[in-house]
Amino acid sequence: MSDIQTLRHILGETRSLAMVGLSADWFRPSNFAAKYMQAHGYRVIPVNPRYEEILGEKCYPDLASIPEKVDMVDVFRRPEQCPDIARQAVAIGARFLWLQIGVVSEAARQIAADAGLEVVMDRCVKIEYARLFGGLHWFGVNTRLISARRPLSAIH
Repeated sequence: MSDIQTLRHILGETRSLAMVGLSADWFRPSNFAAKYMQAHGYRVIPVNPRYEEILGEKCYPDLASIPEKVDMVDVFRRPEQCPDIARQAVAIGARFLWLQIGVVSEAARQIAADAGLEVVMDRCVKIEYARLFGGLHWFGVNTRLISARRPLSAIH
């Protein structure tokens, strides 16, 4: 499920993301994505047994330890770890399972889809949010100058 309409729906319906494999290291892609999503109003819940806290949020050792509702489970782990993570996502009642760029697991997709979760694989939540909601630009800022829409004056 990676068409634009589905991605917009998932990102629009999500308020909380449990980021499995989130790193406290500022230079890691997971940390950059988490910081970006926080800055855009999402509740980011770190899941990594190595840390107590990441980006000012309490870090949990696994999904089952999170005491609040989670809309999306965003996975920064190797594909072979994803089926178990998908089972955990189902168990906590998540609505969406998102596997980051380079992470493809047909078994995880099947587990989640069979339980009614919508699944995205091999995509970055930060990149897709920026692309679909106007934050992606050559310089990394939204100038609102680049658009696929033609101005009305060009149509007439």
